[in-house]
Amino acid sequence: MLGWQIFVHSVRLVFNNLGAAFRISIVLYLVSIAAQVYGYLNADMASAINDGTFPAGTGQYAVMTMVLNMLGLVASLWIAVAWHRFVLAEDYPEGYLPRMHGGKMLGYFGRSILIGIIVAVGVLIASMPLAMIGAIAPPLTVLIVPVAIGLASVLFFRFGSILPACAIGKNLTLGEAWAATRDQASTFVVLGVVVSVATLIVVLPSLLNSDPGSIINLIYILVVNWFVTIIGISLLTTVYGHFIEGRSID
Repeated sequence: MLGWQIFVHSVRLVFNNLGAAFRISIVLYLVSIAAQVYGYLNADMASAINDGTFPAGTGQYAVMTMVLNMLGLVASLWIAVAWHRFVLAEDYPEGYLPRMHGGKMLGYFGRSILIGIIVAVGVLIASMPLAMIGAIAPPLTVLIVPVAIGLASVLFFRFGSILPACAIGKNLTLGEAWAATRDQASTFVVLGVVVSVATLIVVLPSLLNSDPGSIINLIYILVVNWFVTIIGISLLTTVYGHFIEGRSID
């Protein structure tokens, strides 16, 4: 199945280029997870705020969290653009901080928001009749989640090629991305299911740990998230390379 082949190829891209992946992302990834680590170190503050109390230092905590989240967003965009460029344009990293392409990162962010809106609207529209049917026949409500995942996968991956295109300086429209993946709905449904199952498997150990303050749990999540991040970017890279540039994924 092509969906499975895309997933395997994307994973292979990462493991065959671990050194480059590490150089491209490690420094930026540490920046991207700073907010998560800060929240862990200030778990009592976060818990108090969630309970509706605002102890001394709440303002400082809120500002610091906001700043770290903004830096994390920039770092994540930086990683995505750099990895796309490494795979598709042979833009090899020379050190542990890849070249910053600010304009492409901004374009990537804007296109990501656009795709997110399209996916959200599409899933909402599709879920409404299912919800009404479920009100009449409650057992059918179990269809809502799989249908939502399938539709979201199709929309995201069919339009998602505009993101790698932006990273390498190509002007790919939504219509062109959609046309290039014509008749591939089943491929992307399979890909979405595979990604969902794989993600659940790798995060399951952390879900089984009942101690939210566990340092082992935190380390495991951060390490796993690095692989999930790079492989996730590679999925879009593979989709673009195969359907837009005609690259082989054998």
